[in-house]
Amino acid sequence: MPTLDPFLLEWLNILTRWGHLIAGISWIGTSFYFVALDLSLRADAPLPPGVKGEAWEVHGGGFYHVQKYLSAPANLPPHLIWFKWEAYLTWITGFLLIIVQYYAQAESYLIDPAILPLLPWQAVAISVASLAAGWLVYDLLCRSPIGRHTGVLALCVFALILAAAYGFSHVFSGRGAFIHTGAFIGTMMAANVFAVIIPNQRKITGSLLRGETPDPKYGVIGKQRSTHNTYLTLPVLFMMTSNHYAIITGHPQAWALVGLIVLGGAVARHALLRHEVGDDMHDIAWTVPVIGLALAGAMMMTEPAKSNISAAKVGDDEAFAIVQNRCTACHSATPTDATIKQAPKGIMFASVEDMKRYAAQIETQAVRNHAMPLGNKTGMTDDERAKLGAWIASLK
Repeated sequence: MPTLDPFLLEWLNILTRWGHLIAGISWIGTSFYFVALDLSLRADAPLPPGVKGEAWEVHGGGFYHVQKYLSAPANLPPHLIWFKWEAYLTWITGFLLIIVQYYAQAESYLIDPAILPLLPWQAVAISVASLAAGWLVYDLLCRSPIGRHTGVLALCVFALILAAAYGFSHVFSGRGAFIHTGAFIGTMMAANVFAVIIPNQRKITGSLLRGETPDPKYGVIGKQRSTHNTYLTLPVLFMMTSNHYAIITGHPQAWALVGLIVLGGAVARHALLRHEVGDDMHDIAWTVPVIGLALAGAMMMTEPAKSNISAAKVGDDEAFAIVQNRCTACHSATPTDATIKQAPKGIMFASVEDMKRYAAQIETQAVRNHAMPLGNKTGMTDDERAKLGAWIASLK
């Protein structure tokens, strides 16, 4: 793909990331609200015909009385509100962000020759095809007889996500694999709205306008997909934010970390919503140890390995030579990397004193997290990382 101007790429990244954040907040808010509302419905008092339950709420100084119909009311009001663009815009801005960050800069962020030497167009083709395939497989699972068994379906979807994470980790860079696992799940969620929930709502609306009784199965299917979306929301959020931390994305078994994230995030969603609708804490107390174990497992997996290289064996000259060979393509007054116009964060390594000043950053990004060099384009070896770590240890 043609190389875009780094300045333009930076602004496109900022704007698309901002748009993605705005749309995502809107979608998550409405999704969680309606699922919580559905869980809080009560049928204690006499209700109008067709009404499943009602809820009284207070917010912003006002009281709200909400009723949910089992299928649909006999007549539709002219001011019916559809909630769909939050989901659509979240996916659109997310995919634009992948284009700007990963497709346009595939050699830096998406491809790792040590994992699989791909050409940029090949990596992009695999990316697009995998996102589409993920939705198709998930949708088939939901429509199959498995879809009628909630527990079995949940296990199958969990296995599908793990399989995708494992596959991505053997095709893309660590960062590219992690973001694609999040996009894989996000695509399923957005497609649920676009291809199932909204079309089913249109069928119900169409039946009412024709004077027919809507088929209640469309509401049941829509609720199933909406419930799936809320259980997947928190894991996706973690993947999108933790993607900036190579301690997670650079782990050789990052796909297993995905499993812990999905498990912990889904259980956290259950606890949050059940608590919100008034469930007794005794009924949801089991979620706390499950979340704790998932977090502890992730932390244990990502604990850095101890280096066997003695600090006394690495001098200033050797450490400086490593940084000069591997880091100054970006971190210098005149970067030679074609995608960099100025040193990231203004950090330049022109001397040993510069290295000492930024020793903590070097240790975090190059030694522990393996996040730098970016995409490891300069080929820093594990031995060189260990030597830098030993040199930094000698400074303490």
